[in-house]
Formats: sequence, structure tokens, C-alpha cells
Amino acid sequence: MALAARLERFFNQQGIAYQELPIDRATSLDEAVSALGESRVNVIKATLLIDISGIVMAVHKYDSALDTEALRQLTGRYLQPLTAQQTIRLFGDCDPGFTPPIGSAYELPVLLDESIARAERVVFSSGTDHSLVELDGPSLRLAMAGSREGNLAIRGPGNNGGRDALTLAEVASKLKKLYRLPPMPALALRILRLTSNTEATARELAELIEFDPSLTAQVMRYARSALFHYPGQINSVQDAVTRVLGFDRVAHIALGIASVRAFDVPKAGILGMDNFWRHSLYCAFVAQRMAPHCGADKGLAYLCGLLHNFGLLLVGHLFPAEFKELNKLREANPETSMQSLEQQVFGQGSEQEIISVGHGAIGGILHRLWELPDPVIKAAGVHQQPGYQGEHQNYVMMVQLANALLKERGIGDEFNSDDLPSLLHGLGLEPGFVDELNAEIDQVAPELDALASSLNT
Repeated sequence: MALAARLERFFNQQGIAYQELPIDRATSLDEAVSALGESRVNVIKATLLIDISGIVMAVHKYDSALDTEALRQLTGRYLQPLTAQQTIRLFGDCDPGFTPPIGSAYELPVLLDESIARAERVVFSSGTDHSLVELDGPSLRLAMAGSREGNLAIRGPGNNGGRDALTLAEVASKLKKLYRLPPMPALALRILRLTSNTEATARELAELIEFDPSLTAQVMRYARSALFHYPGQINSVQDAVTRVLGFDRVAHIALGIASVRAFDVPKAGILGMDNFWRHSLYCAFVAQRMAPHCGADKGLAYLCGLLHNFGLLLVGHLFPAEFKELNKLREANPETSMQSLEQQVFGQGSEQEIISVGHGAIGGILHRLWELPDPVIKAAGVHQQPGYQGEHQNYVMMVQLANALLKERGIGDEFNSDDLPSLLHGLGLEPGFVDELNAEIDQVAPELDALASSLNT
């Protein structure tokens, strides 16, 4: 079947003319849309939202982000994204990740971005992973009958609502043009290049690290911690590499420490550097523990966890005054999503169109500019997106699951709830695995806390 059953039945009952667009089977909606080329400017999508009063569907252009404040003003409701598992249950006739933006077919109230109401042609998910649907303007308006219109999508200043929110490629271009992005520190770049050399030796890595006394002390402190229970003496970085930590782990922790030097961010506060290091070390530890159970590389999993939140540091580095305000808002509004707070802080300034994509996407952009491994780029870029399906999704979901477990301990920058069963299912893990992870975290927590404090001295 080319269309989801309920969508096809709705079209037939309402007499809505549509055109099927067969595509090669796709692993995600992103992949399906990318196959359209220039036609993607007409693509719309659905975002499912929920509060105590029920579920609503917001329909907006594919490359736009929802304006949470506009939604609140339009509805008077504090809506949060529906979890992936809830979406799967609600759209049982659809392939996961391919939700059609036709709420009436599923008896859902619809909030429609006003720019779509005037469209002459749109393309959207059919509910399956092997086709899209095209509607002309009259058919679209018939399908959207009864929806509530409003200015729902974030747009850049001065465009009078006539332009979509920026794509990630445009955000990357604007970041590079408008701001002096920090280059990867020279030592971090040398470490990264060394790790890409399959013939690199422990001695070469040790010599590179020992070039920097502060980095040497931090790596040695890490190797001597009770995390590894090494009974003998560790007298050099080479000892740490060969006897305790291994090449990859030493390289990754050194890369993280050296890379952070690119940013000027305050130490204090819930989003400050002290808490950043604590969050990153915990997340890296948990992701690495998951990796063997998820068919993933332990070293890459560790690096994904360690570096996934660098976008937050970049935001703090580029916009120190706004970052200070964001820090206060985060402490005062623990149940609000980080992306909503970012939009609240930056939504009135010239940075709106850049920050609207969220600090995760900005971190992914920075990691791509720094030429970090693809799983690290993806884990940073989409870790704020619940229900992500696509390239390197196991690494993304490991970071998301690690963050979900850490939220219960007050660690990280997000504190609203996650769908643990969905994340576990997506990674092929049993529910009991959470208890095992939590027991391991309990065991190493004092050492991770001590390490986090030492890394920022």
C-alpha cells in the first residue's frame, strides 16, 4: 500500500484529489525529502504536541521550527512534543517517523501555519517509507478544513513572514559570515589527526599530550582515578595509555579537554563549565557502557557522549549576555524544554534565525566544521530531537538514553521527561538494563564528580 490506510480512506471519503510520488524506500523522512531535490521547498510536516487537555497537530513547512511562544499565545496552552512511542501508538498504520500532516484523518485538531494556507502546491509524508503525497492548493485547503491558522513557525527578521526559517546549511553559512567561530585548538587538531592514523603509536600520543603540562596532569589524574582500579604505579602518559586506559580513551579525553579551550564560558551556573564537564563525563561513561550491547564502537560512543553538548558552549561563547539570561531561566524553569528557553531568550534579537535550530544543531555544525567523525556530528546535532530515526541513530539514541538517566540525578541541561521504553526498544535493550546502568553510575559517581571538578582547574 502506497499510503497509510487511514489517510487513503480520508482522501477517498472527502473526495480529495491527490498524487502519489513513489520513492525508494527511505530510513527517515529526512532521507525521503532529500530525494526531492529542488522540490523540497514545498514540503510540509506535522509536529505532534500534548498537554493535559490532549493532543494537537501543528502543521508547518518542513525546514522550519515551531515558535513555542507563538503556540502558547495562540492556544493558551503549554504544549510539549509527543514522545516517539506515543506517536507510534497513535499512528499505528504508519511507518515510524513518517507521520502524515493531515490531522483530520486521525481525528486530531490541527494548528496550521498561515504560510501553508496560501500554498499552491505541497508535498508531504504518505505515512509510508516508500512514497510521498502531493496536493494542489484547493485540495490542501479541503484537507485542512476546520484547522486553526496562526503564525506558528520561526522566521528571520525583516522578511514579513514570506520566508521559511533557515535551513541548517544557511545557519552554518550565517554563523561563519557573522561571527568569528573558534577554530579547533591546535593541540586538539593534532590529537584528532593522530587518531585518524591507524599506525599511530602510544608513544606518539603520549609525546603529543606531554607537550602540554596541564593536559598531562589531567590525563594522569584520570588514569589514576578509582574508576579503573589500577593497582600499580602510573608514572607517565604512556603508562596511562598502555596499562590503564588504552589508546582511544586517552585520545578522546585529551581531545575533549583540548577542544574546550576554544570557548570562553563562565564556570558557575547550571549551564556553566563546571556542570558542562560533569554532564559530559557522565554521559560519555554511560554511552560507552551501552555500546557493546547496541552494536556500537565503544570509543566512538564515549566521544559522542563527551562532545554532544558543545553547541551550548558555542552559544555561551558567542552570546555571553544572552547565555547568562538563559542560565537563569534554566534554573527557574526546570520542566521547560531547553529549545523553548533558547527561543525565548534569542527570539527577539538578530540571532533569532540562527539560535532557533537549537544548541544541538549548532554543535553539530561546529563539529562538522572541525571535521569530527560523522557519528559525533550526528549525536550533537540531533540529540534534542525525540524519536530521531536516520543515520547513526544508535549513537544518537545512546546519548539520548544516557541523558534521560542522568536527568533523574539532576545532571544535564534538560529535565523534562523522556520516553525510556521507546529509547530502550530502539536500541534493542531490555528494561532491566536500566537498573544495571544505574548501579554502575552509583558506583563511579564520586570519581566522575571529582574528575569533573579537576578538569576545570
